Amino acid sequence: MSNRSITLTDALYDYLLANSLREPEVMRRLREETAKVPGAMMQIAPEQGQFMALLVRLMGARRCIEVGTFTGYSALAVALVLPEDGRIVACDVNEETTAVGRRYWQEAGVADRIDLRLAPAAETLQQMVDAGERQSYDFVFIDADKTNYDSYYELSLELLRPGGLIVVDNVLWGGAVADRTKDDADTRAIRALNEKVASDKRVNCSLLPVGDGLMLAIKQNCQGS
Repeated sequence: MSNRSITLTDALYDYLLANSLREPEVMRRLREETAKVPGAMMQIAPEQGQFMALLVRLMGARRCIEVGTFTGYSALAVALVLPEDGRIVACDVNEETTAVGRRYWQEAGVADRIDLRLAPAAETLQQMVDAGERQSYDFVFIDADKTNYDSYYELSLELLRPGGLIVVDNVLWGGAVADRTKDDADTRAIRALNEKVASDKRVNCSLLPVGDGLMLAIKQNCQGS
């Protein structure tokens, strides 16, 4: 028994993967190719992808949003567990890195479930709100530029149905959020969002030490939300 989360040594992490990870071969190859591109550290961990896919399955989600797609690993993880009529809107600005993902989405047979929109994510989300899509999405994953996290969170709440789930990545930021000597714009933005979500009566939340930290927020059925 333990009254706090266990520290993961390299050996224990390897054990975790060996005894739980069911990564499809196409996802493994995408992850290995991503490891060779600039900015590879933006790639989510494989167990995180599997965890998000499990959440989507548990919810029976059909309409999803991803803010920050990079090379498409997380979008693929979600798309593979969506029903045939399910869709994920993937928001990114980088045509070169998302082109990597397109190849694997096609190979995996789920390219028709991923609606890639190459534009600033806040603009894409606002267009979706303006198009009358409020409260019509089940699941949102936010993993993009940190200084815009608050905007992404607010727009996602508008688009999310009551009972829908927002998952925000990098909320522990390598430990910087708890280090008061760190005062850069990204760290400040993440701290501010964590504090906001923790006290936000519109959601129920839990911050988990998965990957670089995941904030889970389930939208309440609030008047006017």
